[in-house]
Amino acid sequence: MDSKAMEAFVASQAPIFLNQAPPHMSRPWIILKLILGLLWGIIHLAISLFNLWSLLIYNLECYLISSGLLWKYRYLNLDRLKSLAIVVDSKEAKNTMKIRQLLCWLSTMGVKYICLYDIEGVLKKSFEPAMKGSRDGKAGEYLGIGASISHSSHKDLVVECISGSDGKEGIAKAANLLCSTYLNGDTHGNGKREPAFTEADMASSLKAVGCGGPEPDLLLMYGPARCHLGFPAWRLRYTEIMHMGPLKSMKYGAIVKALYNFSKKYQNYGK
Repeated sequence: MDSKAMEAFVASQAPIFLNQAPPHMSRPWIILKLILGLLWGIIHLAISLFNLWSLLIYNLECYLISSGLLWKYRYLNLDRLKSLAIVVDSKEAKNTMKIRQLLCWLSTMGVKYICLYDIEGVLKKSFEPAMKGSRDGKAGEYLGIGASISHSSHKDLVVECISGSDGKEGIAKAANLLCSTYLNGDTHGNGKREPAFTEADMASSLKAVGCGGPEPDLLLMYGPARCHLGFPAWRLRYTEIMHMGPLKSMKYGAIVKALYNFSKKYQNYGK
């Protein structure tokens, strides 16, 4: 069969195939597809409306807390909050104005010890003077937040800045110090050959290499990820972790609510 005959045969058969509906495009299948698409649209709309409603309620609650209209948030009992950790995503940590504002708010609430952390050490470089001044208990003056605080608590504010280098590298340095101390015989004398390192030995070694510090009672995480981003794990044994969302959208009312919720939590652990 030559090409002309083939073209004529195809042209004669085309109307037959065009008039026949493909098996996968039958009427029941089309109806089912429309129903599934409609259900998917309804579910997506319901979830979007729920998220929008939750966001509106959250913003309204934060506004009411900031305005002092909700009485239960007016007075915070922070007796259990000895140390507070702030974990910030390194990209957002470059916004030093937001960090200063956050420290100012926490200082007015009565927080005495704050540990700032980001994995790349942006906060450590930005607040190096404050980190030095925190040893004298006058971090508020070095941070420049005293002028905007009508409260004397900023004078007692202690700020600690750590980074990812204080995590794995810190534990490695502490382990190396323990090993060298054992080999030199300074700790395990009297012919004792088997090492018996205790938690107190590890804590003292971490402190000796400059990676020690108090365990935070509460950790506030600012950033897209819901994790502590490499914060030293040995300092998080009993820490309550709360995700606060992006740093750029932080709210005073949200911080007050987080501290209030922490004060009402019961932690069942032995000490």
